[in-house]
Amino acid sequence: MTRADVCVVACAEAWRGDGALLASPMGLIPRLGAQLAQLTFAPSLVLSDGEATLTYGDEVEGWLPYRAVFGVVAAGTRHVMMGASQIDRFGNQNISCVGDWSRPTRQLLGVRGAPGNTVNHTTSYWVPRHEPRVFVDHVDMVCGVGHDRGAVEIRVVVTNLAVLDFATPDRSMRLRSVHPGVSVAEVQAATGFPLTVPVEVPVTRSPTASESALIRDRLDPDGRREKEIR
Repeated sequence: MTRADVCVVACAEAWRGDGALLASPMGLIPRLGAQLAQLTFAPSLVLSDGEATLTYGDEVEGWLPYRAVFGVVAAGTRHVMMGASQIDRFGNQNISCVGDWSRPTRQLLGVRGAPGNTVNHTTSYWVPRHEPRVFVDHVDMVCGVGHDRGAVEIRVVVTNLAVLDFATPDRSMRLRSVHPGVSVAEVQAATGFPLTVPVEVPVTRSPTASESALIRDRLDPDGRREKEIR
């Protein structure tokens, strides 16, 4: 078992209990997590190849053209796991620019679908490198809407160090679990704002033997997941 395997399982757990909705993972480890969930505890999860094909494991089971995705988004029957160049304590996310938006020091992806995703359906985030320049007190530009700006559901943030959620009275970020071998102090030091930290912080669960076999032998036999952990 590796840190990447733990992250795959943590991403899979984000979709637990969602039922028959469209999972939209962005990034290799979130996709492996969604596939793992679908093949184990969430068989009704709908998973797209990112273009127009719906898949179950390695098999094609349907067709969902891009134009139809907007109807799914508007109906709220989707749970997306996006990336974040910056994210703050209330879950506001930035993938557009670093610095003042009128004259940024770095141009990124742009806002893209982040506002519609966060406003219309459940959103989670995957951050392969947990560090203070990502976890900031205030994002330079709000792309994905956080809990302090609207009635949204930012479910979890999975990183290479921990799993975080917003299960606090003011919907600010809380440390849900630390990955095996990671301390609470390491997570807090890598975060640019104070986290809510429970008295007892559990360790993120490791994959079961059958989950490990699925990840290793079927979903990612080439071990590409190891390259996504920074």
